[in-house]
Amino acid sequence: MNSPTKPRLVDIADVAGVSTATVSRVLNGKDGVSEQVRHDVLAALDMLGYERPAALSPKPHGLVGVVVPELTNPIFAEFATRILASLSNHGYTPLLCSQSPGGATEDECIALLVDRGVRGIVFVSGLHADTTASHEHYTALTNMGIVVTFVNGFAPEVDASCFASDDMAAINQSMNHLRQLGHTRVALLVGPRRFVPVQRKIAAFCASIADHVSSPDAHVYESLFTIEGGHNAALRAIADGHTALVCASDMMALGAVRGARSLGLSVPGDVSVMGYDDCSLAVFFDPALTTVRQPVGSIVSLAVSTLTHEIEGVPGPREEFLFRPEVVVRQSTGAAPGQTAA
Repeated sequence: MNSPTKPRLVDIADVAGVSTATVSRVLNGKDGVSEQVRHDVLAALDMLGYERPAALSPKPHGLVGVVVPELTNPIFAEFATRILASLSNHGYTPLLCSQSPGGATEDECIALLVDRGVRGIVFVSGLHADTTASHEHYTALTNMGIVVTFVNGFAPEVDASCFASDDMAAINQSMNHLRQLGHTRVALLVGPRRFVPVQRKIAAFCASIADHVSSPDAHVYESLFTIEGGHNAALRAIADGHTALVCASDMMALGAVRGARSLGLSVPGDVSVMGYDDCSLAVFFDPALTTVRQPVGSIVSLAVSTLTHEIEGVPGPREEFLFRPEVVVRQSTGAAPGQTAA
């Protein structure tokens, strides 16, 4: 029987996209390597079929729950995947609970996770982001000694750390991009206004156009964070004469593109469309979607690190950490009709 092949640093480095020196540092447990790079190297090791050195195998520290709204939206699936991997790398066993319309509610997910004896729970875009929802169940968790961490949403009255993409910065970046293309009739397509990220996007958008229009809020179109929601909101916005649509999610943007095309318009020839998230499918949209990328890796890295340290007795910060997004320009935005891009 053949013995296992010894890992070749050059092969691992090639798959992980790092130097052989970095691979060596990871495999020997040295400091000076970020969590993301360490994860990439270990993932490459697994992918190539090599056995991890015993010293690098995580020691089980307990269970941590992860609650996401749904997995059909690629951005939530990406958050979930990265959180699960990061928790595993910290030595914790993750338990994922996904909500869905007509399925498990957040309260039911919490009950399930508490019954399993979790030491902490990460909530992604949950009821903590809903300003009309009760947050008492989060306080009940912290009173039980279960560490709570929020991603993309803010509930200042809850004893929890919060990590989010900077929604106001995202809107400002989107507006700057579209203005450089000559657009003056820009609409904002968002989900329900009761959510913190939506309120922040609306506030930034209205402030951005306040000097140019008398009623900024009239250029905001509320719908649902879905393809259908984006489609319907786009029809209304285009009927009102807008030539550029800033969408609060990539799924809404996909619907907006379909809405424009259903009217016989071209994207971006007649209407420019911007998304938000830069989900894994955005580059495969037709046209490829110009969008604002959430720094998912950075958010997850700090959120999980903070949570695990807090479980181990290190108090976590209670202010909200905001991460700066970035515009990714692709083919769904172009010069305003009748103008040439600057």
